[in-house]
Amino acid sequence: MFKSYNADDKLHEECGVIGIYDSDGEDVADKLCYGLLALQHRGQESAGIAVSNGDKVDYHKDMGLVTEVFNKEIVNKLKGNIGIGHVRYSTTGDSHVYNAQPLVVKYRNGSISLAHNGNLVNANTVREMLEDEGVVFQTSTDSEVVANLMARYHKNGIEKSIKKVMGLLKGAYALTIMTDNKLIAVRDPHGLRPLCVGKTKSGYAVASESCALDTIGAELIRDVKPGEILVIDENGLNSVPNDKWCRKSLCVFELIYFARPDSLMGETDIYKSRREAGKILAREYPVDADVVISVPDSGTAAAIGYAEESGIPYTEGLIKNRYIGRTFIQPTQQLREQGVKLKLNVVHENIRGKRVILVDDSIVRGTTSRRIVDMLKNAGAKEVHVRVSSPPVKYSCYFGIDTPNRQKLIAANYTVEEITEQIHADSLGYISIEGLIRSTGKDEELQRSGFCMACFNGDYPMEVPKQSDDDN
Repeated sequence: MFKSYNADDKLHEECGVIGIYDSDGEDVADKLCYGLLALQHRGQESAGIAVSNGDKVDYHKDMGLVTEVFNKEIVNKLKGNIGIGHVRYSTTGDSHVYNAQPLVVKYRNGSISLAHNGNLVNANTVREMLEDEGVVFQTSTDSEVVANLMARYHKNGIEKSIKKVMGLLKGAYALTIMTDNKLIAVRDPHGLRPLCVGKTKSGYAVASESCALDTIGAELIRDVKPGEILVIDENGLNSVPNDKWCRKSLCVFELIYFARPDSLMGETDIYKSRREAGKILAREYPVDADVVISVPDSGTAAAIGYAEESGIPYTEGLIKNRYIGRTFIQPTQQLREQGVKLKLNVVHENIRGKRVILVDDSIVRGTTSRRIVDMLKNAGAKEVHVRVSSPPVKYSCYFGIDTPNRQKLIAANYTVEEITEQIHADSLGYISIEGLIRSTGKDEELQRSGFCMACFNGDYPMEVPKQSDDDN
């Protein structure tokens, strides 16, 4: 079942992955660690690295942030010129060390190490099939289902094995896979989850976002294409293209929220796109006010764009405590209430007596928005006008985004006027779907078919499970 463990009412993604192949035989663990630090925003529950020197696989993983899991001594013990890394935020599988990745699986031809970003909609069905045939699982993650299928079809070689497994999987996945002597990158046929490849001085690297490539000194080449298998070994970089057409459906929330603003995805500059969304939002929902502020950090670029377009000055109204990880705040109502105050505090001087425009990237349950509006008004704001740089989130996601069922999505159950009242705002405006598409700077029809926007319009790129009323 799909479960939500959010510490607040923001959307969270499952994880981030990275892989490096060094053809000069240099150890890659330190660079993997740096890359994971750049991807830390994608997952803060656990971190792990696995490396191979061609004969032996070493790995280390544990609960916590990258800096909590790894130190110099641990990294120095990880010897190998091929490696993969993972940071995790759990959506499928409990938040426990046995679900930390990469997974390392022994099979007849050697070892397979795997790191996965995404969510499979048919994982339970495939898992039950394997269990009926005697397979014993050590974790509760989708990723172990993938690893077992790969080992199952190993006789035809790793590339053909992966191809066969891809024919069985339904859902979202960006995979970094390491065998004893190869690094492999795989992206689902719809391209729901991001994955890119770059060139290093002596090899190649793959990662969920280009910011990780920048951090390790790799030059971005391109995105891994939907359905593509990239094989990196002593022969260089080789592509096994997708031979089946699928509608390209990159998760649009990568542009809105998940990706770091300094990343590139395809031809889209994330920061530029978010700032443009703010400008469009200002044209669609103007309001007289004294200052524009953001919910940091995800709303900042859009807030700057709103200020530029409206001519209303941008200022810092909320300060974020960046030293609190998501794991610190447990999912109980009482601690959620305290959690907002721990994460955010008001700059009273910039708010007192002002009419404030508050720009955020999304509203999911509405609880955090209400607390922030109350904080601003308690600090002396005369008015608080909320502007949102995504359309209303009305449908659940099944592809790796941690959203509650529709009963808990505020926009699925209330009108904009009712939401305005519930979050205690003076007005509320969401960017339109058309405006969001225009913010990418590309042809509207092309972009409409290039993103998954199912959380806004219910148009899923594939069949998804029916959700019962008691899912939580």
